[in-house]
Amino acid sequence: MASSRDDFIIAIRSAFLKKSTQQKFSLLTLVFISIFIIVLSSFDLKFIRYLKAGISEAVYRSSFIVSVPENFLKNTFFEIREYSTFFKNYKINKEELNELKSKSISDKITQFENEELKELINNYTLSSDKLLAKIIVDHDSPYLKSIIINKGSKDNIKIGTNIYDRSYLVGRVVEVNYKTSRVLLLSDLNSNVPVTIAPQNIQAIITGTGENYGEIKYIKEGISNLISQDSIVYTSGTGAIFKSGIPIGRVDVADTASSKKFKVDFYSDFSQLKYVFAELVTKIDVKNEDQKVDAENSQINNTVDTKLQILEDEKKIIEQTNLKFKDENELLKITINNLNKQISDFKNEVYDQKQIIAQYNIDLDEIEFLRLNLKFGHTCRKSFLNNDGFEVGTLEYKSCVMNKGQTDE
Repeated sequence: MASSRDDFIIAIRSAFLKKSTQQKFSLLTLVFISIFIIVLSSFDLKFIRYLKAGISEAVYRSSFIVSVPENFLKNTFFEIREYSTFFKNYKINKEELNELKSKSISDKITQFENEELKELINNYTLSSDKLLAKIIVDHDSPYLKSIIINKGSKDNIKIGTNIYDRSYLVGRVVEVNYKTSRVLLLSDLNSNVPVTIAPQNIQAIITGTGENYGEIKYIKEGISNLISQDSIVYTSGTGAIFKSGIPIGRVDVADTASSKKFKVDFYSDFSQLKYVFAELVTKIDVKNEDQKVDAENSQINNTVDTKLQILEDEKKIIEQTNLKFKDENELLKITINNLNKQISDFKNEVYDQKQIIAQYNIDLDEIEFLRLNLKFGHTCRKSFLNNDGFEVGTLEYKSCVMNKGQTDE
């Protein structure tokens, strides 16, 4: 008897060790357990209610744990999109701030020059035009601070042409080829620029240091103490190398044990330059006073020609004004189109967010229904012992579950 029992146990163990038999046995076990639970659910027994409550609690907490990664991914997605929008607005505001700073500095320099009543009177006038150029090579070394731009003699670039970053001075051209030019930066050791320090109106020279700042030298003895922190430095025009009034940087006073050093923090970061402007200067001779008098006398002698000339000048002014208005209208149209596009993008973004919120609300309703279904489903479900219930999947069944087992009747 004992040997037959051992043989039976050994047979059961060998059956469990086989993978296919084990899977079939597990499936049959689950089927029998399910049928047993379904049969017991029709009886309103106390331990059955406790068992249902325990299963409902386990399923609810399991569904909550499973939904945690999904909610985390959704929240992360919204935070990343909000951060990207904030960063985009930050870049736009930063560019606008740099432009405003550039204009403000230029206005201050103009104000200082007007206060000094410094007006150069020559027998010629200068007209300038700025040409956009791209930096193709950047020679960044401790001894050589220069860049190569993609404009040369074919673009009317000459040796001594001033190079700008927006309205800030960067350097000047020292070598010209047909299609390229080399620009010596202000930070180069060989760079020397005559400048004016405002508002003290001190004349000095800035020399390059090989770093992204310059140093003020050759100041008249006894007036260096007048220089204050954050004084504005711009070109003085002395030596006719650079045009006067070009902003360069601000003064940084460094006190040492023996003396003071005056550094100049350039407005432009030369290591971050990508595009620059080359100033093309054209010299226009001005007529002498005698020539003007002769021209006026000739115009007086010929009244008809004078009137015709005035009418032609007025016509040219009107045509130029019309062209200017047309250009402004085109710019306004482009601006309006861009704003309309932005509005459309914002509307699409709002629509997408509303869809996401609506889907999120639907998911919340589904989760709430599943949670209540686990708890009150047996009350609303039609069964052998519950004829007042409803068929699973109908609207009446869902309404009963959402009402926590209470019907609308």
